[in-house]
Amino acid sequence: MATTRITFGEWLPDQPGLVGALTVAKNVFPKAVGYGPFPNSVEYSQAASEDLNSVVAARDTDGNTKVFAGGSTKLFLLDAADLSMDNVSGSTYNSEYVWKFTQFGNSLIAANGADKLQYYDLTTTGTFVDLDSGAPRAKYVTVVRDFVVSGWQPDNNSRVQWSGINDPTTWSSSGVTQSDFQDIPDGGQVQAITGGEFGLVLLERSIVRMSYIGSPLIFQFDNISRNLGCYEPNSVVQWQGVTYFLGDDGFYACDGQNVVGIGAEKVDRFFFNDADESSFPGMSTAVDPIRNLVMWGYRNSGDIYRLLVYHVNTKRWSYIDTVINRLGSYSTPAITLEGVDTYSASIDALDISLDSRFWLGGKLQLGGVTGAKIVTFSGSNKTATIETEDIQASGQNALITLAKPLVDGGSASVGVASRLVLSATPTFGDQSAPDSENRVGIRSLGKYHRLRVQPTGNWTTAIGVDIEIQPAGGR
Repeated sequence: MATTRITFGEWLPDQPGLVGALTVAKNVFPKAVGYGPFPNSVEYSQAASEDLNSVVAARDTDGNTKVFAGGSTKLFLLDAADLSMDNVSGSTYNSEYVWKFTQFGNSLIAANGADKLQYYDLTTTGTFVDLDSGAPRAKYVTVVRDFVVSGWQPDNNSRVQWSGINDPTTWSSSGVTQSDFQDIPDGGQVQAITGGEFGLVLLERSIVRMSYIGSPLIFQFDNISRNLGCYEPNSVVQWQGVTYFLGDDGFYACDGQNVVGIGAEKVDRFFFNDADESSFPGMSTAVDPIRNLVMWGYRNSGDIYRLLVYHVNTKRWSYIDTVINRLGSYSTPAITLEGVDTYSASIDALDISLDSRFWLGGKLQLGGVTGAKIVTFSGSNKTATIETEDIQASGQNALITLAKPLVDGGSASVGVASRLVLSATPTFGDQSAPDSENRVGIRSLGKYHRLRVQPTGNWTTAIGVDIEIQPAGGR
């Protein structure tokens, strides 16, 4: 009897199942070979006094890490001793927008689109205060070279304004301090700004690069993408000098020179068909630095919060269903062995492995918020599901009689959906567990077969599945 090896290749939901690509890659992340397990979220903090919409960590020049979060009316600081969320607001805020943060030296600067830019001195135990009497109200904030740069003001949605050089507290236009502003007239409103050696201003209908040239103009603004802009402000994230975002027709990456579609003919149609566009303001995006993933969180039409996952190195995709409300990248304060008591009275009952970088502190990691709590992705493995392409045997009816999962560090249960014609809906039977020799006995007749594989055990990589398949008679 012939044995055929089916390896888990790329997930391409925009393509039909006959092209040799996976039809489902759920609760996993792509690897160079196969797919790896993704952990469940675990509650990290106690509840704040209101629901949170963002989380960020900042580290002062002495190496101390503090974790902050924002809500609609308050800003909070995580108390590392008891994990409570302390109110560190300088006043009562009132904004419908998500807090955005950036760090400049020992200052953490926050923007919410309604109040003046706020800042917190990381070397003190105080509260957030107005950055400067002349600082703008802005939605977005970042650092470009030696300047704090803001974007989108309530009375001018296309304005970009920056502080004095090496002085985030100076905002009045001046040739001496080099603080100034620029209105961009032809791209719609500012949707986001990312920084670094140069700035990228993402507008509704264009992308503009801002480059420092010194006095008297200070910054030069070059339109590098006319007519293609950013569709949703909360879809923007920067990683390793590249800015990722959602455009009108799908997902893109921009390195400051070129704008490249990363989801075209792969996941773009899947995303727009799956997402509830009315809930796009609730989107979020973040980077998983451990696995080198860029992730977009969105509410789908079935009211599930779904993470669309892009693996930067392999340029492959997957997706994850989760219970969180918003993604975020942050680091945690260092935690001693005695401090573990804050999380659990018993080491055996910990949801988070003691090998996790979570306990080291100061290391960037993926997290987010759920309701009024900060969460981290450091729990047990989520239940993963991988479904293969349509398998054929020389274009005729065939009988599958056996499956052997190829799962490093574990095994998998296997189900099969067989059909005689492509117009029939694939219907899977019950999942069957493997025996002691890692063999799953199945018997399914059809012309087109899909396998559903759900890895089990302490597995690390799902590689594929070997099947025994033989031609069968038919009319």
